[in-house]
Amino acid sequence: MTATSAQVRIALNERMKGRTQTQAAAKAGLQDRGTVARYERGARPPWEAKPPRDYRTRPDAFEKDWSKVEGMLEEAPSLEAKAVFDWLCEEESPGRYQEGQLRTFQRRVGVWRALNAPKDVELPQDREPGEAMQTDGTSMNELGITLGGEVFDHLLIHSVLPYSNWEWGTVAQSESLMAVTHGFQTAVATLGFLPTVHQTDSSTAATHTLGSKDEDATLSESGRAYNRDYLAALEHHGVTPRTTHLGSSDENGDVEAINGALKRALKQHLLLRGSRDFEHLEAYEAFLEDVFHRRNRLRQVRLDKELAVMRPVSKPPLSTRRELRPRVSREGTVRILNNTYSVPSGLKGRTVIAQVDEWAIEIHYACQLVQRIPRLVGEGHAHVQYRHVLPTLLKKPGGFRRYRYREQLFPSAVFRQAWQDLDARLTPRSADLTYLRILKLAADGLECDVHAALEIVIEDGGAWDETTVADLAQPRPLAEAPPLEQPVADLLAYDALLQPAEVHYELA
Repeated sequence: MTATSAQVRIALNERMKGRTQTQAAAKAGLQDRGTVARYERGARPPWEAKPPRDYRTRPDAFEKDWSKVEGMLEEAPSLEAKAVFDWLCEEESPGRYQEGQLRTFQRRVGVWRALNAPKDVELPQDREPGEAMQTDGTSMNELGITLGGEVFDHLLIHSVLPYSNWEWGTVAQSESLMAVTHGFQTAVATLGFLPTVHQTDSSTAATHTLGSKDEDATLSESGRAYNRDYLAALEHHGVTPRTTHLGSSDENGDVEAINGALKRALKQHLLLRGSRDFEHLEAYEAFLEDVFHRRNRLRQVRLDKELAVMRPVSKPPLSTRRELRPRVSREGTVRILNNTYSVPSGLKGRTVIAQVDEWAIEIHYACQLVQRIPRLVGEGHAHVQYRHVLPTLLKKPGGFRRYRYREQLFPSAVFRQAWQDLDARLTPRSADLTYLRILKLAADGLECDVHAALEIVIEDGGAWDETTVADLAQPRPLAEAPPLEQPVADLLAYDALLQPAEVHYELA
């Protein structure tokens, strides 16, 4: 019978008191006295460590080929054990091994890698109160947030104080320079105090690859050059920039870890709320701020230690809006941050002022706001409004079919389906011209009315043209308003207000 350390101690203590082996066994809860006798004869008690085994209990089935296997693993560490085993069975030693030995071989390879293949380990960092703030952009799409029923793809620019884990975040559509700068300034303005260092990863928001014009550039820890606008924002507040080293994301591990914890907490709050839909962006931001306040209340004790050594914010935040002065091309477009946007054709050849922020771009000319358009994320994209190029296309309909931005001239899938239907029934020129005239109807009236008319004619499946659509899209005449009687004001009522009131006194 296997005895525990406590049972053996009880039995031996009872024997020292003069009890018989049978009595000692009963006292310790053992089945017979033989176990007590064995430990009295010097058997190793359970509390003594068992010496490690340094011998094999069965022959090594892979001994003949193991030296070759080791060489393969050293030369290509990413090789999987199953691939090596298949190679042994098919090419090196056919018929020597069986399929049932795969698991044994995998364990053998696992032991070799544990003893001979070093891995990178995490390097936990000591955090000093108030020394640094870490900022990182994290995608929030997995939360399934909608605004007014529409899917809202976005990021959160997340800032964290590593010592206390105090956190704040701002909603953005990309991890751009404007978004990161705005996120940092919003976090310190909410906190009211400044860290000594602001730390990010080596993203393009804070740094860029060294070029020929970066002779005097400030280099980051990753060897990349800091963006001048990013440095200017930190210098404005007297904060030192810092980045993680290349391939060392664990240096930003605090904010990376809290990213996941925050999203898990947000999912729970959304479940308690009962809906992931918000009326507008401001309502969603208010929801996030409430969650941040709740989470930060639990960190107040360690936060107080940080605030005691941090500098208060003394300067207003810098504007993150960028001002550019692009020239309108012959195509009626401007190039802003490596993306193309159309403008009214009358501005062709003119230089305009573009005010760029995280979400939108405002085009100004002669001190007047010309248009406000959504800012595109990434590079190489285009935003062309059909109203800007439609007059030219109506004069030159042959340019529509191969127009570089033709896809931008389909306001919805129904418009594209309508052109495809026309293209299948008419000649190319007639199809293009008919579609452009339909676009003219949408530009002159309500696009939604033309959209509804196109749905009707496409569903009917018969022949139709712009005249058919125009008839269906005509606005309905407004019903005549019922006649109202004009009230007559009695001006004598105002005279009564000007007369002094009579006061009556009663004698007691």
